[in-house]
Amino acid sequence: MGVEVVTKEDLQIFRMQLLDDLKRLLPVSPQKNEPQEWLKSSEARKILKASPGTMQNLRISGKLNPVKISGSWRYSLAEINALFKSRK
Repeated sequence: MGVEVVTKEDLQIFRMQLLDDLKRLLPVSPQKNEPQEWLKSSEARKILKASPGTMQNLRISGKLNPVKISGSWRYSLAEINALFKSRK
């Protein structure tokens, strides 16, 4: 069994190849300026300029159909936009 010497240059080449492989395998992250599909409750309240009680009334009346994830409500941006359009 022979001994092989690994140089810094060899490690640098390996690192670059590894990074290239990872970039091809991992999905491309969404752009920062794209709107999120699901908003946190606080974000939805800011858009609607509504209090927590108003948000609860919108949930109960069925005007908004949020999803509860890990104890917090997430609101669909499309539903919020549709709520604005229906009020005009």
